[in-house]
Amino acid sequence: MPVPQLHLTPEVESALASGTPVVALESTIISHGMPYPENLQTAQEVEALVREEGAVPVTIAVQDGKICIGMYAEALERFAQNRDLLKISRRDLPVALSQGKSGGTTVAATMICARMAGIAVFVTGGIGGVHRDSEQTLDISADLTELARTPVAVVCAGVKSILDIPKTLEFLETQGVPVIGFRTNEFPAFFTPASGSPAQVRMDTPEEIARCMKTQWSLGLESGLVIANPIPAEEALDENLVQQAILDSLNEAKTQQISGKDVTPFLLERVNQRTQGQSLKSNTALIRNNARLGARIAGAYQRLG
Repeated sequence: MPVPQLHLTPEVESALASGTPVVALESTIISHGMPYPENLQTAQEVEALVREEGAVPVTIAVQDGKICIGMYAEALERFAQNRDLLKISRRDLPVALSQGKSGGTTVAATMICARMAGIAVFVTGGIGGVHRDSEQTLDISADLTELARTPVAVVCAGVKSILDIPKTLEFLETQGVPVIGFRTNEFPAFFTPASGSPAQVRMDTPEEIARCMKTQWSLGLESGLVIANPIPAEEALDENLVQQAILDSLNEAKTQQISGKDVTPFLLERVNQRTQGQSLKSNTALIRNNARLGARIAGAYQRLG
């Protein structure tokens, strides 16, 4: 059924109609992941990189109760400066749309919206996962359950380092989500290329990944795929530095009783402060790296017909 709240820019409509590769981009990186103006600069750079690789970038967000599939330059700049945006996941979509709200879409919500628009490839920084104290909090990101039921390939640098990576991978296995390491046998850890946990399978070309996507969905398996793309070694953080920053930030979050969807942006901000801005630089570098790969996968997937 048509979704009246879904609004595609003419460029996106034309690209989808003509078979031009398109790449979805999430907006919580802009609204909650980075400060202004770094958030705007990163969003613009990522869109430009996708274009350089021959694909159309499609930043997805909710504005005034509408799902924007693609954002104009002026709207993107206003969005980046707005500090009152909601963080919108699956359960928040109907509330935000019915109340005419605006917000950034998480991995889960962006997957849903991309699927509605017919977009198969989505680029982000890192997906959500199982939190380190999940035995007490039951805090497991909706991104993981969305990957189990929405057929979109998600290119990321792994899960955010603040999370429990082995438990996240176990959860993805239980949900039947393929986890592909791009040119690596080891699952990346967001700020660093390796986590100590193996990826399910290694694939070395965008074409190989595209064939796997095509095969999975031709079998009627209505789940997504995780394409784990390690941050380039020269852009990575020192592992000891980032782990200590994460532990200190986790302790601070507990002391301040930060919980729910506020945990991740709080921890990312504190980690950036404790690494003296190094984590933000690595974050932007890995997103750019993911954008290049995502555009190449979208092109390979489109060529399969």
